[in-house]
Amino acid sequence: MTQQPYHLVEPRPWPIISALRRIFIALGLINWLHFNRIYLLQLGLILILISLFQWWRDIVREATYIGKHTSYVQSGLRLGIILFIIREICFFIAFFWAFFHRSLAPCINIGCTWPPIGIKPIDPFRVPLLNTTVLLASGFTVTWAHHSLLIKKRIKTIIALRITIMLGIYFTILQLIEYNESSFTIADRVYGSIFFIATGFHGIHVLIGTSFLLINILRTIKSHFSNTHHFGFEASAWYWHFVDVIWICLYISIYWWGSL
Repeated sequence: MTQQPYHLVEPRPWPIISALRRIFIALGLINWLHFNRIYLLQLGLILILISLFQWWRDIVREATYIGKHTSYVQSGLRLGIILFIIREICFFIAFFWAFFHRSLAPCINIGCTWPPIGIKPIDPFRVPLLNTTVLLASGFTVTWAHHSLLIKKRIKTIIALRITIMLGIYFTILQLIEYNESSFTIADRVYGSIFFIATGFHGIHVLIGTSFLLINILRTIKSHFSNTHHFGFEASAWYWHFVDVIWICLYISIYWWGSL
């Protein structure tokens, strides 16, 4: 076989398992909502955990121990994560489009005013402002962790990652408190729907980013990263900064401008 710098992926069962768990989750949600049965949903969630653990394990082995992630492969992976983040940006653009479409031209069904009549918006200068501060601080700490990794300060990298993870968890807790104390629900007209779907999906992205950082801190402790070979860390940092930027847009548009 001709020697080449690219990584030819070996056949694995994890893609088909990931496809099956999506089917089980979709059918499980239908059964749960209509028949109050959660067996298929539980099976789908179990398959998620299995595929995530096994797939991540294989990728870590390829990158750290086998050495298949050459510079060419890393370039392709960087392009992949960039395209993934662009796709997620387009995903959130749909929510901002819906919000501004309704808020700039409120129809008679919601009283020709925004927020709609009967909706009391959340004060943007209380919990949302605190959450903004927390997430911006986490963006600073993840940058600190990356810089420490580049200058071979492993202990500082671990400390910065721990702080970032704690800030991410704190953000999630604050958002749950905010949801619990909200005077409106997702069923309260278009305002409630857009608010909870947009902020809820952002919260899911925070949880995903936190899980990425947890994997990275474990890999840092095990010395999987060097100052020149740490794409997994870079991808997580880029994703976390994306989460920060989306939150700032949510805060300015939905929380602050939307409550004027």
